[in-house]
Order: sequence, then structure tokens, then C-alpha cells
Amino acid sequence: MRGRTTTLVLGAALVATAAAVAGSCSPVLSDSAPEPAKIAFVPKIGGIPYFDAMNAGGMAAANRLGAKWFLRAPASVDPAAQTAILRQLIAKRVDVIAVAPNDPAELAPTIAEARAKGIHVLTTDTDAAGSQREVFVNQTTAEGIGSALVDSLMKKTGGTGEYAIVSCGHAAANLNWWIEAEKTYAAQRYPQAKLVETVYADEDTTTATKLAKEILNRHPKLTGMIGQCTTATPGIARAVRDQQKIGQVFTVGTGTPQTMKPYLVDGSCSMTVLWNVESLGYLTAWTAEQLATGTPLRPKNNVSPELPAVRYDAATRTVLLGDPLLITQNNVDQFKY
Repeated sequence: MRGRTTTLVLGAALVATAAAVAGSCSPVLSDSAPEPAKIAFVPKIGGIPYFDAMNAGGMAAANRLGAKWFLRAPASVDPAAQTAILRQLIAKRVDVIAVAPNDPAELAPTIAEARAKGIHVLTTDTDAAGSQREVFVNQTTAEGIGSALVDSLMKKTGGTGEYAIVSCGHAAANLNWWIEAEKTYAAQRYPQAKLVETVYADEDTTTATKLAKEILNRHPKLTGMIGQCTTATPGIARAVRDQQKIGQVFTVGTGTPQTMKPYLVDGSCSMTVLWNVESLGYLTAWTAEQLATGTPLRPKNNVSPELPAVRYDAATRTVLLGDPLLITQNNVDQFKY
């Protein structure tokens, strides 16, 4: 035992001497810190409050985590615009792309191209389940949002009457899941209510208003409308206001709080059902950082003091933000976006 200790000491001394000699001939190099992960956020479209709030949350998380977060937003909901942006990001060799697909099927080949180049890809807000995305950051379940929207509308209409849905893109997976959940739930829970139409406004509030007014004209017995996205919801409320139908036709939807505040105050919208959009952006950036660093996701994750128990489902590779929020004129000022 003693002889082995002596050998180790002599060996260490020789290594130290060699290092000293080498140090006299060349400068000592210290380990460089790893470069921060470059995370690109590609929403469905730029310039709307919802994705602005997501971007703000993502930036806050990146600053806290030491990552680089930047926005690359298309000017339209044309799937080709997102494809072009993703190909630019692939060429720039970013570390992670976080995308909310306008058309999951159209985007799937480009996602596969990014993965083949070693770039991590996650979907957020809207999934592309048939693609090679690694994780989906989901705001809430389809059943959760669908039942909340239907219940909030039927509370105003007495569970009866005709209602319509104004959505955004035909191919938006999350919106289509919500619509199917609403149809199923309403048929079971409110059999005396009748869905008369579902139309699509393509993320444009002016178009949503126009379509809602046409629905009001076609269906004089209409008692309610659901805005399926954050641009359609103010559009349908504006149509009810313009047509002087407040108190006769009730609207609910997934509008952002401050955009919907005037409509909540005057009664043209009864309730907006959403989630903390900034928290969704924060969770997106946090998840991207886990991918970039190779950190496994756990069944329950402590993301931040505000998000201490975020669940991950390994079977569907889905991170879930949580339950939807019910926003009315009484609590709307709690949310600044």
C-alpha cells in the first residue's frame, strides 16, 4: 500500500513539472464557456397581441436561462411563408426552432429537413403531430378549452338556441381539435343547442367581423357565436356591437385580455377563455433550452416559481401548460397583454 502511494505521488509530481515547463513555453488556456443556445421562435403570423405576448415570455425565459431567443414571424398565414423562414433558419444553423404551424402537413417535410441537419424542432401553441418534431408545448387540452367555451356560451343562452363558430385557418390543428371537442361536448351536454355554421377568417379580425355579420343576416334566430382564435374573437364581438345585437346574441372566444376588454365591458363579449400567454412563451423557451442542452424532461418539471409543476407526457411527447383561464370584465385588468 505504501509503495503504491509513493508511485502516485511521484507520478503527480512529474505531471506537475511537465505542466510547469509547458506553461513556460506557451500561455495557459482555460476552458471556454459553452455558447448560449440560439432559439428561433416562428409564430403563425407577426404583429398580433397573442404572439407578441408569447414572444415576451420567451425572451424573459431566455434572459433567465442565458439563451439567445429571437423572433422570425411570417407576414401572412400562407404556409409557404413559414416554410421559407424555416429554411433560412436551417441555413443559419440555429440550435432550436420553436414553431406554431399554420399547416402541419405542409410544414412536416421542412421539419424533417431541420432534424436531418441536427437542429432541434419543437411545436408550440399548435402541434404537427405527424412530423418529426421532438416536443409539443401545449397550452391546454382540447377537451379543457372546448368545454370551457361551450359552458360559458350556454350559460348565457340557457343551453338552447342556434350558435356558430368563427375560426382562423382551415388547417390549424389546435383550432380543429377544439372545434371537434366543442361539437362532442355540446351534443352530450346541451342537446337543445344547434351549431348552424363554422367559417374561417384566416387570422384576420376584419374578415372575422365580415363573416360574423353575414352569419347574423343568414340566421336571424342566432343566439351565440364562438371565436375560435384571438383574431376571430374580437371580430365577432365587433359584429354583434355593430349590428346592435348586444344582449340578444352572446359571444365567447379565445381573445387576449386587453384586446377584449372593451367588448367585455360593453357586453358584446361575455367571456374570453384563454391561458397565460406569456407563460406559454416562457415554457416554450425553457423547453427549447432543455432540448439544446440534452436535458431529459421529467413527468413533472419545476420550470419557474410561477410554473412549479409542469407535466410532460412521454407517450405523446407533450408538455402541458395547464388549465384554461376564464377572463371576464371583473378580472381582465389582471392581465397586461
